[in-house]
Amino acid sequence: MLQAGIVGLPNVGKSTLFNALTAQEAALAANYPFATIEPNVGVVAVPDERLAVLEKLNKAQKVVPATVEFLDIAGLVRGASKGEGLGNQFLANIRQTDAVIQVVRCFEDENIIHVEGSVNPVRDIETIQIELALADLASVEKRRDKASRAAKAGDKAAKAEIEILDKLQPVLEEGRPARAVELTKEEQAIAKNFFLLSTKPTIYAANVDEDTLIDESNNPHVKAVREHAAKENAEVVLICAKLEAELVALEEAERTEFLADLGVTSSGVDKLIKSAYKMLGLMSFLTAGEKEVRAWTIPIGTKAPQAAGEIHTDIERGFIRAEIISYEDLVVCGSRKAAAEKGLARLEGKEYVMQEGDVVDFRFNV
Repeated sequence: MLQAGIVGLPNVGKSTLFNALTAQEAALAANYPFATIEPNVGVVAVPDERLAVLEKLNKAQKVVPATVEFLDIAGLVRGASKGEGLGNQFLANIRQTDAVIQVVRCFEDENIIHVEGSVNPVRDIETIQIELALADLASVEKRRDKASRAAKAGDKAAKAEIEILDKLQPVLEEGRPARAVELTKEEQAIAKNFFLLSTKPTIYAANVDEDTLIDESNNPHVKAVREHAAKENAEVVLICAKLEAELVALEEAERTEFLADLGVTSSGVDKLIKSAYKMLGLMSFLTAGEKEVRAWTIPIGTKAPQAAGEIHTDIERGFIRAEIISYEDLVVCGSRKAAAEKGLARLEGKEYVMQEGDVVDFRFNV
């Protein structure tokens, strides 16, 4: 399962957010650095309003949502790339993730200490960026030495590596992330094997107070984060980790009512989960019947037989056709039968690329 790592400086709300994401008190939230030592892992349901609709249409006995895995990683401090604090452990933990959610503190509270002594989210972002870039720089220099020796021996692949490393090194020396370097698709495929930390796609989770959640216009910290993210073409999601952790204790109807009273249309945590799911390059196709309604997770661009394999390897092996109805058409028609009668069900073969929200019935023979 692909993983999104929750990172940030100590005391910015990472573990509180993790508790809200996983709807449990699994992570120790404490007002001191390094409250999290070992990374907590949580498998989180991806919010999908379509499932409840399909459940009613099919009178289904069970509903199974798609899931995504989050890691709550220890806080990072300056010098992590040289082993300061829990730096070595932090870098090792983030290396195993596929994407990064960086929590940045955008609220003032004199009762909650900040490791840098003041609230400055852009400084915090740059602190982590620099540490990741320095760690990557060490990896690039080491790899370049090895590739240079191979290139002298006539290794063409090593020569191609050196050309890419030459593009990455000066950017990393400036403390900027490797993802800022423009590479061709072929170069990206090669660079993927470098396993650099700063190439990972990133979402900035701006941890705000309730007032900012309702109206962000008076919060200069959020404005600064948005301006910084725009330069990287990164996404920003506003969350109030403290509020979200309190919402966990409420029933779904109570949560909706509470948010509505605040003037907020949806949970920041829900938005963050959906954004992380998409950032990981994932999508869902749906199956629906009386026994079960389920969202199945596949990488974007997956073809029908491989999607069928997510249900069972036998279905992929004996794949014949996929009967596809779009979710919207199915809801309008009220049933698979009615949609088929209107010509809205179609049969697709082995080369069909699955689309988000396809409601599928696979035909196979084993």
